Amino acid sequence: MYTIAFDTTAAGCSVALTQDERVLGRYVEQMDFGQAEVLIPAIQNLLNEHNLQMADLGLLTVCVGPGSFTGVRSSISAARAFGLACPELTVGGVSAFDAYAYSLSWTPDQIAPLNAVIIETKREDFYFQIFDEHLNKLTEPEAANREDIIARLRDRKVTFIGDGVERFLSAPTGLSIHAIIMKPHLDIEDLARCGLRKFNRKTVDFPKPLYLRAPDVCVK
Repeated sequence: MYTIAFDTTAAGCSVALTQDERVLGRYVEQMDFGQAEVLIPAIQNLLNEHNLQMADLGLLTVCVGPGSFTGVRSSISAARAFGLACPELTVGGVSAFDAYAYSLSWTPDQIAPLNAVIIETKREDFYFQIFDEHLNKLTEPEAANREDIIARLRDRKVTFIGDGVERFLSAPTGLSIHAIIMKPHLDIEDLARCGLRKFNRKTVDFPKPLYLRAPDVCVK
């Protein structure tokens, strides 16, 4: 089955075209703005390179956040539009937390009793979620400051993963750390494979935005 996965929730635009779990092509570009303008052309180019159309795909996976308010809305709007245009296409949403945690299943020696996904907010706080040694969710996704997160992780070995790990660990934490996996961004292949696993397990979630805080807007 051909699938496509894309993510515009953070500081970039990423797209992957896969056949089952084999990556056929990918597009990754780091950018702070303009993801919406390059997303659709990137998808079209990947399909053209392999002589495919949207109707040939069986699954579309989109990252639902957390991330920038505009980035989350852009990617989910595109995913829902593709779903309306291609009724036979299964459209599913995957959080960045789930995709980061799923990537640990490929390196089981790095899994700890507590596995903390730390995602950058570009503010003083962090987005985080904690998973157990079986990668089951122990907490709901949250936004919290560094000290509050540390308090939730004491007394057990911890693995850290995510694009916010470098800033989170820039000062001592006093925690018992099992492994540190710093990533500049979510790997689009992990998002695609996590979405495919949900499809195979019949647990696909319709894409809904994962907002953990209100948008930063004000009246001028």
